[in-house]
Parts: sequence; structure tokens; C-alpha cells
Amino acid sequence: MKTMYWKDNHLFILDQTKLPHEIVYYQCKNYQDVIHTIKTLMVRGAPAIGVAAAFAMALAELAGDDLEKAAQEIKSARPTAVNLFWAVDRILEAKSAGISARDEALKMFEEDIQTNRRMGEYGARVIDDGDTVLTHCNAGALACVDYGTALGVFRAAVEQGKTIQVICDETRPVCQGARLSVFEMQQEGIPVKLIVDSAAGRLMQEGKIDKVVIGADRVARGGVANKIGSLMVALAAKRFDVPFYVAAPKSTFDSEISIYDVDIEERDPEEVLYFGECRVAPEDTQVENPAFDIVPSDLITGIITEEGIIEPF
Repeated sequence: MKTMYWKDNHLFILDQTKLPHEIVYYQCKNYQDVIHTIKTLMVRGAPAIGVAAAFAMALAELAGDDLEKAAQEIKSARPTAVNLFWAVDRILEAKSAGISARDEALKMFEEDIQTNRRMGEYGARVIDDGDTVLTHCNAGALACVDYGTALGVFRAAVEQGKTIQVICDETRPVCQGARLSVFEMQQEGIPVKLIVDSAAGRLMQEGKIDKVVIGADRVARGGVANKIGSLMVALAAKRFDVPFYVAAPKSTFDSEISIYDVDIEERDPEEVLYFGECRVAPEDTQVENPAFDIVPSDLITGIITEEGIIEPF
């Protein structure tokens, strides 16, 4: 299934907050609707957010809205994933060259799928037959238009005839690993196990993990920003000599800045205070809920891109 599709000048977005129990598409009739889906995590994952933002600009264009105003509102939806800014700016550049926002967004939609497949082909080279591979959060088809970045590497490895076992940690507090990555691997028929976040180090210590592959919301000088919990996985991998790879398209790169200058999103405390509808902490509990981690370059073995595997910078 695709995370989104364009039909009759409307954008339909798969509501990932309802997965894995329901498959429901939310109809976006204007750019404000798309902003809502980004803020509420109906659509998430850096590449998917980028393409959704492009379609938001297309909806603004079709409605005759002020594109500069729409661009600023869309960019403010989530601060950490650079694809959001990249996509909006690309649409503005296309408009200045006489290309419609709709046509450019549709082009970006198709490009994302091809980019992920190329990334998967390069990444599969580091996966050996029989490997047990761990991933954090969801960097699969659900984080893109289709196929995926980190999970795309696993898909490509299996397509090449390799037998692998995938380990997904749950990725609290929103559980993208449990809800989304496990769901994707089950749909593909790829062997998968779920662990709690705090078990990753234990499995590495026991020699049960051969490789780690995660995605990224931004790649910058000095490291990458990815879902909270990524740093602890990277530290454990370094300690136990487990190769740690990041799969990210070039649209996620922001080489002009230091990774430590990236604005890290702080999310609603209720994501931590509740598990589903069940409150898990006492009343008046104070919460810090950063959505992303910084993983320094010295903890990263390589960055898998659509142009090959490169060293962190």
C-alpha cells in the first residue's frame, strides 16, 4: 500500500495513527488539511512528509492561495525533518520556472519510489545471507511513498535471495516499530520479531544482532537526527562491534549546518503519560518528550544513499 495518492485534485493520506488495526485514507482538500496530517502523525517519516508537503503546495496553488504564506505555514508543521523544507522550496523554484506545483509534486512522488529502490540495492550489499538485522522506529514504505529506506534495504536483500531475520524495537512513546515496522515485515512475509526498546543492548551483548540499519530525518555535519532512542542503539552497537548504518536519501541531507544546530521537536507529554488510552504515570508527573536523537558521526559505519554508501561527515 502507498502512504498517499493523488486523485481528482485531492490528496489522500493513509492515516498511520490507525495502523495496524485499520486501513483508512484521509482526504485532504486544502493545504491546511495536509498540515493537520503532518502534525498529528497521520503521515510521518522524512521522505513521506516531504512529498506530502509538495502536494500541500499543489492544493494551495489549485485554490489560488498565497503560495509564500502557505509555504511558511507548511514549513512550521514539524521542525526537524529537513525534507519538509526541501520539498516546499523545490515547489517554489519549480513555480518560478513556470512548472505547476501539481506537476512537480507528482514528479517528486515518482522520484521517491525510484530513489528508495536504488538505496535498497546499495544497502543490500552490506547485508549477508543469514543476518539478523535490527531497526529502530519505522523507515519503511510507510515513511516514504513506497518501498522504504532502512526497511527498503531489507526488502532488497530478500529480493536478492538472502535469508534474514528482522528485529524491530517498539520505539516508544508512539510505537512506530511495533505498529508499523512489524506490520510491514509481516505483510512482506519477512521473518520479524518485536522487542522492547531497552532490550536492544542485551541482544547485541549476546551476539544476536549482526547489523543495525535505521533511517534519518536529517543528515548534517557531525551526524544524523533520527527518532528518539536511536542514540542508545548506536552506543550499544559501537560497544559490541555491530555495524551501524543509516539509510537516507540525499533530500534528507543538510550539509550546510551542524547536526547540533538542528531544532529538535518536543512533543505532547500525553504521548508518554498514556499507553493507548491507559494512563501509566501518576497525576502531576512532569515529562520531557523529545521526538528525535542526535547520533554522532563516529557511531555510524556508513550512510546508504541512492548514489551509494558514503562515510559520515
